[in-house]
Amino acid sequence: MSAQSQRSEQMAGPLRLVLVDSITQVEPHDAGALVVSGSHGGVSAATFAAVVPALLHVFNDAGIGKERAGVRGLDLLAEVGLAGVAVGHETARIGDARDTLENGVVTVVNEPAAALGVSIGQPLRDVVARLSARA
Repeated sequence: MSAQSQRSEQMAGPLRLVLVDSITQVEPHDAGALVVSGSHGGVSAATFAAVVPALLHVFNDAGIGKERAGVRGLDLLAEVGLAGVAVGHETARIGDARDTLENGVVTVVNEPAAALGVSIGQPLRDVVARLSARA
């Protein structure tokens, strides 16, 4: 396994998926895509995501942490109207977007993501399938 962060794109029906091992790899042209990141969902990570109006930003909950530090960035995204979720650190490897997509189970959902119909306990692959069917 390479220690270098990976970035890839793929289609899920009409929905463009952007997989980034680190949220620092998100780019302005990713607007409108579903961005799956291997990064924690803390405030520092969310500041990178907040400048890209993706359909949905996905992070790792990193164990949630003290005062919700591992997912507090989802609140920041909600403040600017962006949907964000985190998957459980026990279901997906931190820093691995592909594993997040394939095995992640949603543990935290912000209000804009809930408005898209995302809820706690859903496998991320099911979220992607449902959003793709709606696109």
